[in-house]
Amino acid sequence: MGVEIERKFLLAGDGWRALVERSDRIAQGYLIGAAAIAAGHAKSSVRVRISGEQASLNIKSAVLGIQRDEFEYPIPLADAEHLLHALSDGVLEKVRHHVHYQGAHFEIDEFGGDNAGLIVAELELDAADAAYPRPDWLGVEVSAPRYYNVNLIDRPFARWTAEEKAGREDTAC
Repeated sequence: MGVEIERKFLLAGDGWRALVERSDRIAQGYLIGAAAIAAGHAKSSVRVRISGEQASLNIKSAVLGIQRDEFEYPIPLADAEHLLHALSDGVLEKVRHHVHYQGAHFEIDEFGGDNAGLIVAELELDAADAAYPRPDWLGVEVSAPRYYNVNLIDRPFARWTAEEKAGREDTAC
């Protein structure tokens, strides 16, 4: 079974930019999204992603926290394009920057569209309590539902309050 253990962080500076090894444009949408999950009609999110000429279907358990079941499968690009444009709740666009720092692989997502201005670093770990490096450009941890990509389609960054944009989790998701 596939398991994802992931922490998310806002960024405290641009020092990571000098460390970018590769960047990929990504478009993704959800076939089972935030509304169905919030209403209790789904136990998982189902995502379609296109990155370059590669496409995938991803199924992730709808549980809170940094550890969730996750399964990802390659699919034909033409199928992904149809699913994304005909059956998804909306399209999320981002550029994913890959940064290696002290043995850790950070994926830094710089969002576009209604989520422009949001930049989140993601770090996948082998265990929930695993140690990881904390470069000076790594800011406050935001491993909360508001920052799940599935939720950014229904409630994009452009509609967040200043407190939410600062990563304060004491406000509504």
